[in-house]
Order: sequence, then C-alpha cells, then structure tokens
Amino acid sequence: MNKLEIKDLYVEVEGKEILKGVNLVVNGDETVVLMGQNGAGKSTIGMVLMGHPLYKITKGSIIYNDEDISELKTEERAKKGLFLSFQHPFEIPGLSVSNFLRSAYNSINDVKVNVMDFYNMLKEKMVLLKISEDFVKRPLNEGFSGGEKKKTEILQLSILNPKIAILDETDSGTDIDSMKVIADGLNKIKEESKMGMLLITHYNRFLSYLKPDRVYVLKDGKIVKEGDDNLVHEIEEKGYEIFA
Repeated sequence: MNKLEIKDLYVEVEGKEILKGVNLVVNGDETVVLMGQNGAGKSTIGMVLMGHPLYKITKGSIIYNDEDISELKTEERAKKGLFLSFQHPFEIPGLSVSNFLRSAYNSINDVKVNVMDFYNMLKEKMVLLKISEDFVKRPLNEGFSGGEKKKTEILQLSILNPKIAILDETDSGTDIDSMKVIADGLNKIKEESKMGMLLITHYNRFLSYLKPDRVYVLKDGKIVKEGDDNLVHEIEEKGYEIFA
C-alpha cells in the first residue's frame, strides 16, 4: 500500500516560518482531510509536498513509500505518483486543455500516445465529469469560471491516475452543482484506482459528499487536533475558535 508521511516538518518561505513541526499521514486507500482557517498554512503543505522551490524545509522530512523525497524535484515526485490540484490554476493562452493533458500524460508515463488514442481515453473521463467536447478545445483555464477550472484539475487527475492526490481548496469558487459533480467524480476515481487523497479545505460543505477517514486541524502552522469525520461536525457547530 502506498503511504505519504510528513514527519516533524518545519517550513519557511522567504525567511518566514510557516509550518512548525507538522506530522501527518496519508495511506494509499484513505481520504484524509486537512482543515483550518485562512492563513493557517494549509496550502503551504500542498506546495512543499510537491517540491515548490520557494518553500524551504528547515527541519523534518517527507517520506513516500519508505523513501525520503524531501530533496526531489517536482517532476520526480509526480512520476512517483504524487499529484497536486491547485487552489488557483494558471491560465495558459494558446494551449488547449486536450493538448496540455496529452503532454502531461506522455511526460509522466514516458510514452508518446497519439492524438486519436489519447482523445478516446479522454472522452471516457469527460463523461465522468460531465464535460463537453468543446470544453477541452478551449485554451487552458482562459476565461474559465471557478467551477470549470476545478473540473479541469480533476480531469487532469483522472488522466494521470496518481497514487496520492493532494487537492487544495477544490471546492473554492464552485457552485453547488459543480461541487457535487466534482465530488462524485472523485469518489468514482478513488473507488476505481484505490488512490489516497489529501483534501485541503476550510469549508465543511464539500465533505458532505466525500466521507473522510481521518481529519487534521491546522492552526498557526501546527496540527492542533486529529480525529475522524465527527471532527468535521464539531467544527461546523463550534468553529475553529475551540482549538487552542
């Protein structure tokens, strides 16, 4: 079974300490949720897990399948099976969604799938996320709504089929209909692939569609609480102020 583990992780960005001794585990068949208010350091965890160069580890380690990957480049981590869905996906004019996805698939898998074979593969995933054929011909994220951008991220996830997916604020900027489609798609992908997921969020509404196995609460760069899905309901009732 695949396993991603953060051990006593301290991280700084441009000299400012953001994470202060975080410990967290995602097993390959789990849905793990990381919650916390804005500014708690949640997105920092996603960035450092994928090796963003601005995020400097000053202490601790990232262990993936018994290997310390703390020094690996982003593309090396991706080829090992890690995936990050961005909170604010980039717009790339002139590059279609389908061409981007095919390039990413070929790069991750060290193959050269031709256009027609890839498109046949892509159509199956588009149906899953209720995405039209015209959608994937559009420039990547250019002029997309929040929900469309997030659907593109999950479409990419379904094509790349990672072992552990880190999803940063996937529910942010989406309406209730898009949120449900995305959640249904994630549930099906996880069921088929046995993929592990780390969901980063500060809202509980998305979690009504995705039942977590374990929940962590991050505050001021530290994990202040760990529990099961009952912890989500506690936060909904009492807010984050109950955590010291």
